[in-house]
Amino acid sequence: MQAETEFNPSFALLTISLMPGESIKAETGAMAAQQGVAMKTGVGSGGLFGGIRRMIGGESFFMNTFTAEAGGGWVSLAPPSPGDVSSFALEPGKNLFIQSASFLACTENVEIDTKFQGFRGFFSGESLFFIRAYTERGAGTVYYNSFGAIKQIDVTPEQELVVDTGHLVAFSDDVNYSIGKVGGIGSLIAGGEGLVMKFRGNGQVWIQTRNLASLADKLTPFLPTTKGK
Repeated sequence: MQAETEFNPSFALLTISLMPGESIKAETGAMAAQQGVAMKTGVGSGGLFGGIRRMIGGESFFMNTFTAEAGGGWVSLAPPSPGDVSSFALEPGKNLFIQSASFLACTENVEIDTKFQGFRGFFSGESLFFIRAYTERGAGTVYYNSFGAIKQIDVTPEQELVVDTGHLVAFSDDVNYSIGKVGGIGSLIAGGEGLVMKFRGNGQVWIQTRNLASLADKLTPFLPTTKGK
């Protein structure tokens, strides 16, 4: 299996080349083009309840599996928003946590589930769930997308990392986080900065250079409104 990402970071397109019999799992609606592969749609990891958990976490209930036919094939996957595509090499016993809507695809042996983040998610303005990717059947690969470009930041025990919740893409399972604010209550109300996630540990955090919620706020005044009769 070979992966090629084109047009990063503006309008990334991920193309997976598959040997005969190899498979890749992807978010529904992500396929842009394919050749020499058969597609099967199912509920994916965890059966019915796994599909429900993914749906609650902001992903699709179903998942598509693309399997190369006898002559091999390829499939090109495109994320729903303009931005970057990156990958994470996943080892058994490790987890990658991804924000809602940033999961794109994974190798067949990777399982996709959700992690409940409690009321921290509610107060952060984000989803109550993170997407959790893990593997119990050898090393695998997870592909995820962003709105804008992706930047990796190393987290160390010595210094806290502060990330705006709207710019978070993913983080490794060897960091801990809490929800807080930057500055006092005045900064929260008038400073233009909302709640943030504060990370400590010895791992990695990935952020995106654009914030989809901020863009929606900028566009709202220009959208047509329905006037009452």
